[in-house]
Amino acid sequence: MASVTLKDLTKDFKEIIAVNKVNLEIRDKEFLVLVGPSGCGKTTALRMIAGLEEVTSGEILIEDRLVNDVSPKDRDIAMVFQNYALYPHMSVYDNMSFGLRLKRTPRKAPWPFNSQRTFSKKEISRRVNEAAKLLGLENLLQRKPKALSGGQRQRVALGRAIVREPKVFLMDEPLSNLDAKLRVQTRAELIKLHRRLGITTIYVTHDQTEAMTMGDRIAVLSTGVVQQCDTPLNLYNHPANIFVAGFIGSPAMNFIPVQLKQEDGKIWVNASSFRVALNSAQTEMAKPYLDKSCVFGVRPEDIYDCNLPGLVTPTDENTFNALVDVVEPLGNDVELYLNMDSIQLIAMIDSRTAAKMGEEMRLSIDMDKTHLFDKESERAIY
Repeated sequence: MASVTLKDLTKDFKEIIAVNKVNLEIRDKEFLVLVGPSGCGKTTALRMIAGLEEVTSGEILIEDRLVNDVSPKDRDIAMVFQNYALYPHMSVYDNMSFGLRLKRTPRKAPWPFNSQRTFSKKEISRRVNEAAKLLGLENLLQRKPKALSGGQRQRVALGRAIVREPKVFLMDEPLSNLDAKLRVQTRAELIKLHRRLGITTIYVTHDQTEAMTMGDRIAVLSTGVVQQCDTPLNLYNHPANIFVAGFIGSPAMNFIPVQLKQEDGKIWVNASSFRVALNSAQTEMAKPYLDKSCVFGVRPEDIYDCNLPGLVTPTDENTFNALVDVVEPLGNDVELYLNMDSIQLIAMIDSRTAAKMGEEMRLSIDMDKTHLFDKESERAIY
């Protein structure tokens, strides 16, 4: 196993800087997820670690060994691609064993006898059969890829990486081609697989649900820059800026442009007909921003129907009225699209709510879970 360190890693395509001075330390046996919207640079970063993309500047260290100029085959990594990349004319066994059969060790002899196979047929068979058992592919080893389902093909691609017994796994959106149900199932298999093998893994995805459920830590990228790297819960509860707050969580956090005003020793968040008061701890952090424009953030799941018993006691300091535009029943919850003059909000309310489209309702906010951001820098105030 090995740690992976990125120091000021940059990739400049001249027209655009895809990765911009990324600094990350992926610990030994850690499952780190690179997440962000399409075009944010996460796949480019992964390809540079794999050696498939040349580094413009910066350093990549695997187990404290600088690998910038080391060829991909000598980096002791294994990569799982988005599109499986299986050989259609080969059986599952041959696909999984191909890399091992290809690997050769130099020896002192005239060409073409100057190298020999690194792994014996017995060792290759052992590794393939162990990986097949681990992934539930024992009965499929003689099949061709065309005779496999999408989930089985994905497991073959994983198996091909596992038999290498590498120091680092690199996975580039490996579940994006699967249907929703199979994606959830395969996601659970990957988590169990990582726990069993304990191999350092860097996983790229644009799906924040995958990132939240799989990663020990998550690095959120935007325009080639790491916005924040932290545990899933810390990213959710303490986002560093508006981008992270809006990207992590589904539905996305509500953002309201507000002014901060002080009345009777309290700081009030004001925006048109929307008005709530900060608690004592938030007040101290918000004092430097009095009479300034800020952005108030509240997650849909932290808004409650005042007519239902909940975790929040409604008061004049945490309630507001809103017109219900759309009601979307989701089973356990109801998604409400709310309108207050020019302010649009989404709320996830308990399914017992009596909310109806076109009617006004009173709602409360769990103020302890709200967020405030500087409008100019977009950095979190609290």
